[in-house]
Amino acid sequence: MQTAKNAAASVKETVANIGASAKSGMEKTKATLQEKGERMTAHDPTQKEMATEKKEARLNEAEYAKQVAREQNATQRQATEATGGTHSYSTTGATGNPMGGHQMSSLPGHGTGEPAGQVVEGVVKSHPIGTDTGTGTTVAGHNLRTGGGAGGYRTGGAYR
Repeated sequence: MQTAKNAAASVKETVANIGASAKSGMEKTKATLQEKGERMTAHDPTQKEMATEKKEARLNEAEYAKQVAREQNATQRQATEATGGTHSYSTTGATGNPMGGHQMSSLPGHGTGEPAGQVVEGVVKSHPIGTDTGTGTTVAGHNLRTGGGAGGYRTGGAYR
């Protein structure tokens, strides 16, 4: 059983590393294409040199991000192997996997170790507004006082 869990952790690490490499490759390709475009529109050698330097910086950044992701993936695998892949209980009572190398707070740097995934300073991920209750109706449809009227009396559903 333990061998299967270690194998699964190894496969997960490999898949995550492939994803990190693919993302890095895409970033490098975008940097190269952007540099070519900037060099084509540049009129003096200084602008062309700046485009090349910018591309090199983006290539280095993409490679660094890939290496950080690989290290995090290895840390996660080692944590899974060390704990035997057993589950833990959250504060809500739901079962799940141990946090291992994953960040436990939405604040960069908080939790256990470094944040899992890419963190861009000053950028907050968006979340959908509202929730789907699954009833197929809006909350206003259930509010008997919606629609105005005097003294809190309901209007019978029609606005007058």
